[in-house]
Amino acid sequence: RYVIHTAGPVYRDGKSGEEAELQSCYTNSLALAKQHRCRSVSFPLISSGIYGYPKEKAVKVATDAIRSFLKDSDIQVSLVLFDQTQIHTPLLNEVQKYLDAAYDPSQARSLLDEELQALHHVFEPVTGAPMQDGLQAMLQNLDEPFSDTLLRMIREQGKSEVEVYKRANLDRKHFSKIRSGKGYLPSKKTILALALALELDIQDTVWLLERAGYALSPASKFDVIVEYFIKEQIYDIFAINEVLFSYDQPLLGS
Repeated sequence: RYVIHTAGPVYRDGKSGEEAELQSCYTNSLALAKQHRCRSVSFPLISSGIYGYPKEKAVKVATDAIRSFLKDSDIQVSLVLFDQTQIHTPLLNEVQKYLDAAYDPSQARSLLDEELQALHHVFEPVTGAPMQDGLQAMLQNLDEPFSDTLLRMIREQGKSEVEVYKRANLDRKHFSKIRSGKGYLPSKKTILALALALELDIQDTVWLLERAGYALSPASKFDVIVEYFIKEQIYDIFAINEVLFSYDQPLLGS
């Protein structure tokens, strides 16, 4: 483990080279972490405290620098923010309007009722073909494994696997686990990150989720927020994570 020291700039007027200085704090620190073969590195929001750098601008400089570095590196980088007030993205107002219209926490109860009804039917006595014959028929009609579906979609879009997992904010180890199949099924959050990396529309996103047994729910604030960005064709996972953080929701990616 290493502690990397960097001297953040004091914010004056935003026209005195502070942005370039702040960006170099991140890029130089990341280069040093790579030189020492670090697998992960965490940053505070440099210069946003007593040095007076506006938090919104400091977040943008940090994410831009980190994003640029990750194009050619596989280090896991975290930006540590201590509360949601540090994020003031202009997208928040539009997201809130969409949440007001689409988010319905009462659906959680009705969804559960539907699931219970489905279970009731599952356990009803079954008549017809012997169980072994029915099972054999089902096994012969299994869908394409999720990992095969994902890799096929990547190929069809002419993208590289590295490009996709980096855009999905996943590390190589996690993507390799998904790629290998071997009974591993990624989480709903991970599949949504991959859908964003592939720039899928909402119909294809729903279809990809269904391949893994998931669905978007109007009772989930996380789902509704991600749905908004997909419908608006905004696929920048860093921008989406800023909004998710503001609403105290899980972040996309590793």
